[in-house]
Amino acid sequence: MTGARAAHRPGGVESLLLASARRLAGPVRGLGTVVISAFGLLGLPEQALPLGYALFGLVLAGAAVDCWSGLTGRAPALSLGCAVVRVVAVCACQEWTGGGRGLWALNVLTTTAITLQWEWPPAVTVPVTAGLLAVDLAVAGGEDIGTLVPRLVFECLLARLGFVLLRRSGRTVDEQHRRRSVVARAEALSSARHRREREYLALLHDTAASTFLMVAVGGKDADPAEVAAYARRDLAILTGAAGGATARDSPVDLPASLRGLLDRDRPAVEFRDTGEAIPVPASVALAFVRAVHEALVNVERHARVDAAVLRVGREGNAVVVLVEDDGVGFAPEEVAVTRRGVRCSIVERVAAVGGHATVVSRPGRGTRVRLVWPGD
Repeated sequence: MTGARAAHRPGGVESLLLASARRLAGPVRGLGTVVISAFGLLGLPEQALPLGYALFGLVLAGAAVDCWSGLTGRAPALSLGCAVVRVVAVCACQEWTGGGRGLWALNVLTTTAITLQWEWPPAVTVPVTAGLLAVDLAVAGGEDIGTLVPRLVFECLLARLGFVLLRRSGRTVDEQHRRRSVVARAEALSSARHRREREYLALLHDTAASTFLMVAVGGKDADPAEVAAYARRDLAILTGAAGGATARDSPVDLPASLRGLLDRDRPAVEFRDTGEAIPVPASVALAFVRAVHEALVNVERHARVDAAVLRVGREGNAVVVLVEDDGVGFAPEEVAVTRRGVRCSIVERVAAVGGHATVVSRPGRGTRVRLVWPGD
């Protein structure tokens, strides 16, 4: 495979550079050798003109192949073969086109060797260039070997070095573009996440928090029927049943909602997430927030520890929330039927929105509350 066809990221600067090298190297070589051969033909003695015209025709045919291959991207090996035949023919005929070393052969050789550096890897260019040089030296003699070989090597190295530096620069630009894109996506995601968090927390403040405040202020004097009416209204708004912005149970970022709960109420809880947004229906987010709140209240009241860990993430399509502590634990099967905190505030609340909750605990081994919503 040619150097210009090596693996690279499609659509980047490096890709454009390699495509340009593939497209232009052949035509540049072909047209360059045509111009060189035209001047070489003008400098031939009269008796060598028939051979010169034949060589010029060969150069024209090779240039046509170079241009066709470069512009269409097809048959690069055919273009390479024509380039080799062209150089060998011009070098081999030096004895009959003026004798000694001719500039025609030398310039065709160097032009070909240089342009090959833009298309093919060193595994191809090194043996091909060495073979062409050997043909030229064998025909013209080795008197100029001390100057021709260093010159050709130097020119090929410069061509290869320039190509490598340009390709490396293109790769660096592509990497910088990729990093900027990652940062931009992360910033956009963070901005959207915080916006959804503020919107949902504002919705909670305008509904449930106001109702809780009314109950706290009213105390025993609060009318149960009025409180129940407010609660039903709040639930209808938060789940979208009452119409408006949440009429279709609009999606809410669950990690943002849980983080907002912790920022306000639970500074001792270690929050762990994957950093990705996990949109769930508002009713599901509300159920999870309340269930997590209840689990953390239980940690404070019963676990006899100062901290807990809250995790949120995905397992396949499912959304999973874990609340874990290293407290004293308890035996779930021994909890009295009249105790409704875990059963109603956690298990039944999550089940009501299509999920399921499990509470695993043993005396002396802490407690683990797992909330799962299938995500469909």
